Amino acid sequence: MTSQVQLDAGVVTRCRRRVHLEHDPDVREAAKAPPDAAGQQRRADAVDHRAAVARALGREVGSALVEVPPDVPVADRERVTAEAMRVGAEYIWGAVLPRDPRGGRKGGVELLVRDRTGYVPVIVVRHKTTDPGHGARTSPLSYPRPAGARTDPVRKVRPQPRDQLRLAHVQRLLQASGHAAPGRATGGAIGMDADVVVWHDLEAATWPGGRTALSEYDARFADRLAIADAAIAGTSPLARPSRVVECKTCPWWPVCSDALTQARDVSLVVRGEDAMALRRAGVPTVDDLAALDPAVPAVPLVGMAHEDAVVLARAWLRGLAVARRVPRIEVARAEVEVDVDMESFGDLGAYMWGCLLSGADVGVEPGYRAFATWHKLPCADEARSFAEFWTWLTGVRRAAAERGLGFKAYCYNELAENRWLLSSAQRFKGQPGVPPVAEVKEFITSDDWVDLFGVVRDQFLSTNGKGLKTIAPLAGFHWRDPEAGGENSMRWYRDAVGMDGQEPDPAQRRRLLEYNEDDVRATHALRGWMTSDAVSGLPYAGDL
Repeated sequence: MTSQVQLDAGVVTRCRRRVHLEHDPDVREAAKAPPDAAGQQRRADAVDHRAAVARALGREVGSALVEVPPDVPVADRERVTAEAMRVGAEYIWGAVLPRDPRGGRKGGVELLVRDRTGYVPVIVVRHKTTDPGHGARTSPLSYPRPAGARTDPVRKVRPQPRDQLRLAHVQRLLQASGHAAPGRATGGAIGMDADVVVWHDLEAATWPGGRTALSEYDARFADRLAIADAAIAGTSPLARPSRVVECKTCPWWPVCSDALTQARDVSLVVRGEDAMALRRAGVPTVDDLAALDPAVPAVPLVGMAHEDAVVLARAWLRGLAVARRVPRIEVARAEVEVDVDMESFGDLGAYMWGCLLSGADVGVEPGYRAFATWHKLPCADEARSFAEFWTWLTGVRRAAAERGLGFKAYCYNELAENRWLLSSAQRFKGQPGVPPVAEVKEFITSDDWVDLFGVVRDQFLSTNGKGLKTIAPLAGFHWRDPEAGGENSMRWYRDAVGMDGQEPDPAQRRRLLEYNEDDVRATHALRGWMTSDAVSGLPYAGDL
């Protein structure tokens, strides 16, 4: 049976309800959220990255690379791709595969590589595809073919399910057009480093439950295709709205938000699989959840404890976003305190370490200071700024100990800071002021390093998450910049260092410094509020 629509690879990792809305003629004119600026920038960066890879590949394989013109109609690109495959081009860049009306598929891929009598797909992505280790199957960019793949002694595959599902989509298109390489389905990925192709066996049982990338893709695609066809036909929707992580940046969120609020849907309190499990158990609304006995689970939940979910539902009904999980909030304090916040640019590096020193006098000027590099990352100057930060921080810690004073440093969500503390020590090993990795590990595992996010997570319940931008306003703190946020800071950084070819913008550097200062002042204010009597004004879970 021929489908009414052809879908691209993105649908298999997209919210099911979004797929419905994108094909429902009755909501095409609905008011949607404005485009996500950070998402637009990521897409623009990906375009630039792919262009750089295309140039590098062209230098390696020369005239063996056929490029499909990107600025012509899609139908023309399909014809050029089909002709290149027919004549047996070795490498085809910017390919758009012939549509598959019967399977309901359309789409393209950055690179097709000839393998025996057919082709294998290679995608180009702007994220890491490997981690340090061993066992990945890779081939150099100079020979980007499955036949050149060897077991890599220094790389292991970084799990990227989205990559494998996209490769599976292209594999099915190749099969439908009769141009798939014989043998096991294989696909490659060129990542951020752009020096090797990482090869994936799409028929290997590496997914949960012994599934393969192809079988997982087939199940998801069949589901999304049925949803789209039902939406076009105007029959009963196969996907209902439910709040998930993707909602934060989805253009259809205003439509779904209204529907969920009117229905008092349980996903307003618990998300994802937990909301689905509760609906199946006959608990479709927040009211139903709030009426349950906190001590008697209706169904096992994975995102939070049943008792917490019931308390949050009761808080939501009272118009409360946050409640205390414990009768008394406790935060470790010290005579000398330093709030720390790091700013990074993707996987390229950490360009700023901001610190706020407060408490007893240790002979170091109190207040805010930042250790930053304004060279484009990655750069050697990053080592200098990290070394200066570490020297200053450990100097304050040592001075407090010499005076017999307690010391603690605080961050909000240590996963980010710890990652760059450790990786900076590893990458810049032996450079002036850079500590040994063991010294960093001693610090981040000591009682002197406190993750305030962990404190909030363990002692508060929140219907809107526990991010710093959500929790700090409860303490009366507000950022000076109305656009303050991690995603926006990425755009500011690009301007600050002139990443897009323009002159570096001093105003954006000042904006980033102010943003970083507000972040550390936010953790300082939050900690003070959490250890004051004011926090007792929040409802206690045991009383709800």
